[in-house]
Amino acid sequence: MSDPTQRDPSVNVTIRGLRKSFGDEPVLKGIDLDIHRGEIFVIMGPSGSGKSVLLKHIIGLVTPDAGEILIEGESIQSPGVMDKYRMAMVFQSGALLNSLTVGENVGLYLTEHRLKPPAEIARIVAEKLELVGLKGREDMFPSELSGGMKKRAAIARSLVIEPQLILYDEPTSELDPLMSVTIGEEILNLSRRIHVTSIVVSHDRDLAFGIGDRIALIHEGRIILVGTPDELRASAEPIVQKFLTADHKLKPKQP
Repeated sequence: MSDPTQRDPSVNVTIRGLRKSFGDEPVLKGIDLDIHRGEIFVIMGPSGSGKSVLLKHIIGLVTPDAGEILIEGESIQSPGVMDKYRMAMVFQSGALLNSLTVGENVGLYLTEHRLKPPAEIARIVAEKLELVGLKGREDMFPSELSGGMKKRAAIARSLVIEPQLILYDEPTSELDPLMSVTIGEEILNLSRRIHVTSIVVSHDRDLAFGIGDRIALIHEGRIILVGTPDELRASAEPIVQKFLTADHKLKPKQP
């Protein structure tokens, strides 16, 4: 395995005054956040609150209408900054290519860019699959994997670039509660093993409180509160308490 002492350090992420509208609909309404080096930072909120849009801004997939995002104090909109830092994103769907094996999916970036010889790519792929508990699954196809295994394969793919920052978009969506716990444990273990900064977008309260060093609650495009899990639980802010105590289960049908 790679020697962690040879890695570049994880990174700080700073967000100031971030605004974004789509047409006449404002989605982000002045976001300010400080994400510390090496922490697991969870952005939590209900559906439609702007979580995924914020994540796409951080990795440069969307350009803000106003405000800026800084990596180690450098604006990602400045030339060359996005190429300077190694960032990876684990998409909600996993985004594996069904026509490729698991090993080919995980090593795709290295193969397409011809960054390593085939034998070295195979070694790296095997290493990353072992890190996420998929040792020996290189020759399987995505259709042969469970939902949780697909998520872990997508995480393994993000690791091949030796990232300094990993962004996770709803990593437990469409998973049963037991597998959601497993994915949360993978994120937590990876953070400890490879010393990476992790930003996790989720509406899963159990995941957020189980892995987050700090949590930001976003509501209608604004950050309501940032704090540790204990600080959120203790908050008297009505919106925070409403989100944390909401019961999403359907009421039993009346006879």
